[in-house]
Amino acid sequence: MRVAMIGAGYVGLVSGACFAEFGVDVCVVDTEASKVEALRDGRIPIYEPGLDKLVEENVRDGRLSFTTALEEAMEGADAVFLAVGTPSRRGDGHADLSYVFAAAEQVARAARGPLVLVTKSTVPVGTGRRIKAVLDEVRPGHEIVVASNPEFLREGSAIADFMRPDRVVIGAEDDRAFQVLRRLYRPLYLIETPIVQTGIETAELIKYAANAFLAVKITFINQMADLCERAGANVHDVARGMGLDGRIGRKFLHAGPGYGGSCFPKDTLALARTAQELGAPVTIVEQTIAANDARKEQMAERVVAALGGSVAGKTVAVLGLTFKPETDDMRDAPSLVVVPRLAAAGATIRAFDPQPAHAKQLLPANTVFAEGALEAAEGADAVVLLTEWNEFRALSPKRLQAAMKGDVVLDLRNAWDPEAFRECGLNYSSIGRP
Repeated sequence: MRVAMIGAGYVGLVSGACFAEFGVDVCVVDTEASKVEALRDGRIPIYEPGLDKLVEENVRDGRLSFTTALEEAMEGADAVFLAVGTPSRRGDGHADLSYVFAAAEQVARAARGPLVLVTKSTVPVGTGRRIKAVLDEVRPGHEIVVASNPEFLREGSAIADFMRPDRVVIGAEDDRAFQVLRRLYRPLYLIETPIVQTGIETAELIKYAANAFLAVKITFINQMADLCERAGANVHDVARGMGLDGRIGRKFLHAGPGYGGSCFPKDTLALARTAQELGAPVTIVEQTIAANDARKEQMAERVVAALGGSVAGKTVAVLGLTFKPETDDMRDAPSLVVVPRLAAAGATIRAFDPQPAHAKQLLPANTVFAEGALEAAEGADAVVLLTEWNEFRALSPKRLQAAMKGDVVLDLRNAWDPEAFRECGLNYSSIGRP
């Protein structure tokens, strides 16, 4: 089989490389010539563990290629995947679908025979219908069928998520689309991966509903952590007691500074706006959005309070800047709120992240970037853990205490052992734990 993947961003690149690993002939097309050139040279534009090796092996074996020419990518393709960006639209929060419709129009013009056009990008319910209307307008009598195949890739573990998914969702109204997509995912039958076949609108909504539910779950445990602090309870134990209930599950019950990343913020907002327009508002999601935005502001306030009500003239070491470990993604990361707030209040920020490239472009210009955690903590009045990279989990409290000038440690990811830090004389605090 052969597929064309439109978009060499996170979803397109990971999906294309993984399909190639399945034995499919994949051509990834992108309009950005410099990105295509870099990929041909083996330079990966994003950080995702294992992706560089996967791309290298499949390019070498001739199953994966890159181009800027859509016609070249589509030559002989059984399916064309749309994996272009759908960022939040300025002003109203709806998903910006301009790239999706532009790509669909180009596919209609370039098609030379029957094919399946598959939406891999996260799009609001109803987008598949609108794509079909674009195809009908641009090329009446075409032989292109539309399908939805939403992605469920977690940054930092995307390859494993693709190769061993919880489920594969296929939305279509044509048997040809189901047949082509089931053939593409045939390797997953060996591990008995559930294949969920639905209509297009249902598949589109499954993606948004899943992300919104997880965002609600994160926000719920964050608010429970605040309640635990007031009540003298331990949020870790509360989360464990809840999570052992099979109806609830243990995942996404880890209190922290709020969710970020490429999916949850924009998808919850898009779902809320779509639901409002359709006259069926999902108020729990609307409240989740507001609570998560406020959460990040509250984290900055915690740091100020821990330093006696003012950070003016103080040095704050911030460990971890990306929205989660094992990624370089800074989109809606808590650090984008916490660091500027502290800097504006007069603090000197010394920061370290294992993947700092994007952070250096987005944080205040006077942020000092260190080469390691202990270097960031050197002479600091306070150390704040914002992202729980593995290398921070094993950080020695004694060495940290020796490097610092002050004694304030704020563990905003509940990743450290409180007693180990307190035994060293550090003024340790976390979220929702005594």
